[in-house]
Amino acid sequence: MSFESSCDETSVAIIEDGNKILSNIVATQINSHKRFGGVVPEVASRHHIEEITICIGDAMKKANVTYDDLTAVAVTYGPGLVGALLIGVTAAKAVAWAHNLPLIPVNHIAGHISAAAFVKPIEYPALALVVSGGHTELVLMPEEGEFKIIGETRDDAAGEAYDKVGRVLGLSYPAGPVVDEMAADGKDTFNFPRAMEKDDNYDFSFSGLKSAFINTVHHADQVNETLDKNDLAASFQSAVVDVLVDKTLKALKEFPVKQLILAGGVAANKGLRNALENSIKQTELVKAPIKLCGDNAAMIGAAAYVLNKKHKYAGTELNADPSLEFDWLEDAEK
Repeated sequence: MSFESSCDETSVAIIEDGNKILSNIVATQINSHKRFGGVVPEVASRHHIEEITICIGDAMKKANVTYDDLTAVAVTYGPGLVGALLIGVTAAKAVAWAHNLPLIPVNHIAGHISAAAFVKPIEYPALALVVSGGHTELVLMPEEGEFKIIGETRDDAAGEAYDKVGRVLGLSYPAGPVVDEMAADGKDTFNFPRAMEKDDNYDFSFSGLKSAFINTVHHADQVNETLDKNDLAASFQSAVVDVLVDKTLKALKEFPVKQLILAGGVAANKGLRNALENSIKQTELVKAPIKLCGDNAAMIGAAAYVLNKKHKYAGTELNADPSLEFDWLEDAEK
């Protein structure tokens, strides 16, 4: 049994052999956060409290299992919103203690990457491009269960930038999928900046792009100029995708790997998926299933399967770690 509650999705799953989903229950909170234009931590935590036991029951019923059928309990313990994480951690510890099951602590980002295991077995060494609302990073995996950051965003995550420009376009939260749809009907006519594209590292920056977008729209409003929203979306998305793809291609040249894994909430973006498909030639591209790109407990179960083989367990002292991150590769520039 696996738990995920790092942000605004309450999820419980039953996973068999790390790659078979018996159940994956997700209680979304999108409608509750739409009116605020983003996730409100306190609201998210309260929803988790209300939904967690319901999700447990639904997951076990759908999988047709009892507690005697379980071999371990896994949970996301970071990174994420501390209050939200604590609900999942507390529930997982309670189930593990009550039924004498080992407790497996899972890094949320490792979960996103492990969603690829539902497509095909991950082959090592591998490289992962993780793109979500809270994270944008390139992660090298020399072997199973080992993760090393080689580059990450220095400010806004790509998904966060999508939501912020979406707000400027008058879109409701979450704006990313709608911006992606609009981009397909527009053209890159604004030539927004591609920050750090040529820098000698694997880091990203999207705050300048976000500012350029906002300034363009506000200036047009001031001079009563009407801009094509689809072209704005296409121009923004092109700037994001170009940098993500260029940095990934650069990393693949320096770090020969067997697979490139695309994971995270923004991994469902059609523009990004198509761009990588057209650009990655020598390395196998494995994309997390679109249904498993967002936060869910199935991906946590897949990551936990590896940790279970290595007997990496936690005790009742396990706590939420909202700032949890992988170690950096020693040779990578921080």
